Amino acid sequence: MSNHPPPLLGLARLLDAVNARLGKACAWLTLFLVIGTATVVVLRYGFGIGATALQEAVLYGHALVFMGAAAWVLQRNGHVRVDIFYQKFSYRRQALVEVFGTLLFLLPVCLFLGWSSWDYVGNSWKTLEASSESGGLKFVYLQKSIILVLVISLVLQGISDLIKSVYILTGRLPEPEVKHG
Repeated sequence: MSNHPPPLLGLARLLDAVNARLGKACAWLTLFLVIGTATVVVLRYGFGIGATALQEAVLYGHALVFMGAAAWVLQRNGHVRVDIFYQKFSYRRQALVEVFGTLLFLLPVCLFLGWSSWDYVGNSWKTLEASSESGGLKFVYLQKSIILVLVISLVLQGISDLIKSVYILTGRLPEPEVKHG
């Protein structure tokens, strides 16, 4: 018997690793958010100096922290769940809930968000949209692209969770690998 996981399970683990790496990288941006915000405050109120570009960079970082790490948080079961039954379900029943939740809620919402934001992001790239503020950053189009990072990473995590859930439902993955809570 081979030590390699079945191909689809290997794909799920690869997707998990990609989202974990992205999420951890985005989580480190919180340090920049604290330092950047403190610097903006000190410059503005201590020295009367406006730091528009830094302030906008903090906003970009804030967006990336929340949208870039969303799939990693989903992977780690960190999103808020309002349920009283799920935690008491067997792993197989939890996997079934994951399949239906992913197919009925996560993927349709992601696809709608991607579809509805495509022109918004695309138009920003066409014009290489820049900040309207004097001294602001020249790449608003990159900030708007973070929406697509959110969509793509959540779709990939949804696919990973579907694969693992199907393996649990078919009895080919006995460990509770769908969610670590």
